[in-house]
Amino acid sequence: MPFPALALTADPFPSDSADAAILALPALGDDRDEPSGFTGLRPVLDAIGFTGSRNAYARVYAPDVTDRPLAVVGLGSSPDAAAVREAVGTAARQLTGFDTVSVMVAADVDDAWRAAAEGAALGGYSFDSFKSDDEEKAAKRRRAAKVLVHGAPHADDRALDAVRAGAAAVALVKDLVSTPADRQSPAQLAEAAVDAVAGLDIDVTVYDEKDLEEGGFGGILGVGRGSDRPPRLVRLDYAPDGAQRHVALVGKGITFDTGGLSLKPAASMMGMNEDMTGAAEVLAVVRAAAELRLPVHVTAWMCIAENMPSGRATRPGDVLRVLDGTTVEITNTDAEGRLVLADGLVAASREHPDVIVDVATLTGAILVALGTRHTGVMGHGDAVDAFLRAADCTGELAWPLPLPEYIGEELESRIADLRNANMGSRAGGSLYAGLFLQRFVGRTGEGEDAPRIPWVHLDIAGSAMSATGAYGFTDKGPTGATVRALIDFVAAGGEVQ
Repeated sequence: MPFPALALTADPFPSDSADAAILALPALGDDRDEPSGFTGLRPVLDAIGFTGSRNAYARVYAPDVTDRPLAVVGLGSSPDAAAVREAVGTAARQLTGFDTVSVMVAADVDDAWRAAAEGAALGGYSFDSFKSDDEEKAAKRRRAAKVLVHGAPHADDRALDAVRAGAAAVALVKDLVSTPADRQSPAQLAEAAVDAVAGLDIDVTVYDEKDLEEGGFGGILGVGRGSDRPPRLVRLDYAPDGAQRHVALVGKGITFDTGGLSLKPAASMMGMNEDMTGAAEVLAVVRAAAELRLPVHVTAWMCIAENMPSGRATRPGDVLRVLDGTTVEITNTDAEGRLVLADGLVAASREHPDVIVDVATLTGAILVALGTRHTGVMGHGDAVDAFLRAADCTGELAWPLPLPEYIGEELESRIADLRNANMGSRAGGSLYAGLFLQRFVGRTGEGEDAPRIPWVHLDIAGSAMSATGAYGFTDKGPTGATVRALIDFVAAGGEVQ
C-alpha cells in the first residue's frame, strides 16, 4: 500500500487497537506545566530536551501516558493547520515498524484532525517496488498500514474522502515519477493512465503516432522523432451531468529527456525520467475529481514523448509546425517541453474551457529564481489568483511571476513564426518559456482582439523534486507539489472562492 489507510476514532488516545502512537505537541512553556491531558509526560520530555519546536521529533518512554511505543513531534509556538500537517507527516515518515498507529494533536487548531490525517497519509507514503530487502529488514522500515486519527467529533465521511483522494493523487504521481524510464515508455505511461482511471466515469482517448500525424500535432511528433519509442497524447474527460464550469489541464510528459541533439551533460541527465511529472499530475487530478464526484467538467491532456538523439531526431535549426499552424524554429532541442505543451494547449483551447492550467517541469531557470520548494506561477485572468488561493489553503508554496512584453519580443524568429529558446541569454528563461506557451492559449471568442482563455502556467521544475533530503511529510524524491492545490482549484471551478 503506497500510503496508510485512514480512519477516525472516538477511542481514548491511544486506541487499544494501535501498535504505536504519535502525539503532536505545541511548544512547551517555561512553567513546567504538563501538556493538557497527559499527566507525567512533561518530566519525560524535559529529560531529553524536547521543547516542542516545529517538527522536532523524538521517541519517548512514557508509561504514565501509554504502554505502547510513543513518538512526540513539535508544532512550534504558533500552531496552525500547516504546522499540524508537517509535524504529523514528519512523525509518520520516521515512525516505522508498526502496522497501526494512533495520532493525536494536543493543540487548539481548527480542523486539526484533517491536517493530521493529511500529514499522516502524505508522510506515510513509500515507494518500494524495486528494493530487494529481506523480510525482516523490510518490516523494520515499513511505515504504518493504518492510521487512527483522534479528536474529530464533527468530521463527516465526505471530508475524510477528500483527504484520501488527495493522498491517493499524490501517491499516484510519486509512483509514476519514481518508475525508471526503461519501464515507462510513452506507450507504457499511456497504458498506466488508462489503468489508473478504470472503473471511473472518465472517457479516455489515446492518440498514437499515426493519430498524431493525421491530426497535425507537430510539436509532440517533433520531440519524439528521435526515439525508437513513439509519442502519445492521452485525453481524459470527466464530464458530470449539470457541470457549470469546465477546467482543462495540460501536462508535460517527457518520459526521458536526454536533451535530444542539444545533449545534456551526463550529470544533468540523472533523474530525467522525472520529466513526465506534469502529465502524471494532471492524470491524478482528473482521477481525484471523478472519485470525489466534483460537479465540474475536467479534461486532462497528457503530452507524452521521449526526447532522444538519433539520425531521425529534430535538429537545431529545423522548423516544426504546431497544431494551430504556428511554425517554430528549434534553436535548442533541450527546450522540448514547451513544444509538446504547445500542441496540448491548442487542443485544450479548441474545446473552449473556462480556464486552462498547464503543469510542467519546464525550466532550470525556475530553480535559480525560486529555489527548490516554490512553484513558479504565470498566466492571466483571475485564474492565477484562484490557484494561489488554493495553494495557500493546502500549504503548497507558490509564487507569481510576470510575463513582460519586452521579453515576448525575443520570441520572434528570422525564418519562422517563433523560436523555442533564446540561446545565449541567461535572462528570464522561465518567463521566456511562459511567454512562448501563452501564444498557444486560445481566445474566448472569434477575432484577434478577443481575450485569451484564462490560463495558469505552473513551472514545477524546482518544487516537483526534493533532491537533497526529506522534510516535513516529504521524502527525498518526487513531492507531488501542486497536486492538492490543483484538486482544490478544480473543485472551485478555477474561480476565486
